[in-house]
Amino acid sequence: MRINFPEGNHILLVIFILSLLFISQNAYSETKSSRVFDQNLPYTPVVTPNGSALPWTSAEDGAKVFHLTVEPCKHEIAPGMVINAWCYNGQTPGPTIEAVEGDRVRIFVTNKLPEQTAVHWHGVILPSGMDGVSGLTQKGIQPGETFQYEFTLKQHGTQMYHSHGDEMTQMGLGTMGFFIIHPKNPTGPKIDRDYAIFLNEWFVEPGTKTPNANVMTDFNIFTFNGRAFPGTVPLIAKTGERVRIRFGNVGQESHPIHLHGHSFKVVVTDGGDIPETAQWPETTVSVFPGQTRDIEFIANAGDWALHCHRRHHPMNAMGHEIPNMIGVNQDDVKDNVRTLVPGYMAMGEKGMDEMTEMNMKGPENTLTMMGGEGPFGSVGMGGMFTILKVRDTNEELKNLEWYKNPPGTVAESVNSNNKTNSSMSENSH
Repeated sequence: MRINFPEGNHILLVIFILSLLFISQNAYSETKSSRVFDQNLPYTPVVTPNGSALPWTSAEDGAKVFHLTVEPCKHEIAPGMVINAWCYNGQTPGPTIEAVEGDRVRIFVTNKLPEQTAVHWHGVILPSGMDGVSGLTQKGIQPGETFQYEFTLKQHGTQMYHSHGDEMTQMGLGTMGFFIIHPKNPTGPKIDRDYAIFLNEWFVEPGTKTPNANVMTDFNIFTFNGRAFPGTVPLIAKTGERVRIRFGNVGQESHPIHLHGHSFKVVVTDGGDIPETAQWPETTVSVFPGQTRDIEFIANAGDWALHCHRRHHPMNAMGHEIPNMIGVNQDDVKDNVRTLVPGYMAMGEKGMDEMTEMNMKGPENTLTMMGGEGPFGSVGMGGMFTILKVRDTNEELKNLEWYKNPPGTVAESVNSNNKTNSSMSENSH
């Protein structure tokens, strides 16, 4: 359906206020893995780390009413890198839509892009005319127009929404989001923490801001919910809680997602629940383009890595034309190179770990390849990487310091001159 519709003191005061704003913004971003829940809800609301949930209102006829606006936006991949994206409601992925099996949903979509669009409700069972394929099931939503989608939810599970008009450009610039339908009559164990992570990849030429949507295979930025490490906020849980993580992917690449310190079961696909007798334990789940996968596990105390296991995907700004310098002694040539390239630094002979310590300034608006500080030094990761923080008490979850490892449970050097330093690190964290 179409609807047309005194100087020094002042400076110190300003610095103080800006500092408070900076602290409050950081505190907010660090707690976006939590939400204030309505205790009367018949389900555990989904948390979209670094993202948000789409608000809704009730119509007089009982339908849940949602509003989406697809528009250009500025999107931060991580501190130091902002891209020109195409977003839903000013973010990519767009806000997570949550509803319950049996709900009647009414979704108004306003197009503020410079070209026509449509929204496909990926995996949702609905009338053909509401499926959202431009030219096939509906006319395209022209710039400035608002369309109404309306249907009753006949299933439950993790689904998605995304552009279905000029997909290469629009999805390549970020038009995607989760559509999560909770069961009307839930069965099985209660979920204590429910997370949703959208997988995506981009190609952003170093020093630029607009992703190249024409690139099909050679990507250099990989994101969880539109963020690359160290810009990803941690997931949190209490020891012994049942945790569900939902993964979605409408990109070009497949992503084998690995969780440290746990085994889990894949309990739901985009096609529906997997019977308990058909589930098996895993530590890595592969999510291919067009798929969603839900995993469940019981949380174990610690700080645990969660990342894509393709070797280049938990890294940033990868350049694939760099020569292989492993084992190449550059002592005889580096001085000569410096006469042509002032400031040249020989590197790569012993691997790339040294990059984590150099803090070399790269092109503007470009992330370092590896980064992130942990309790024992540089984590040396980027891209599709985040941390699951599990603590024994609620008090520990309020102040997420690094995990305090029990004595004798941290790997350390057996060399006498290094053993003391390692033990000090164990006790101080």
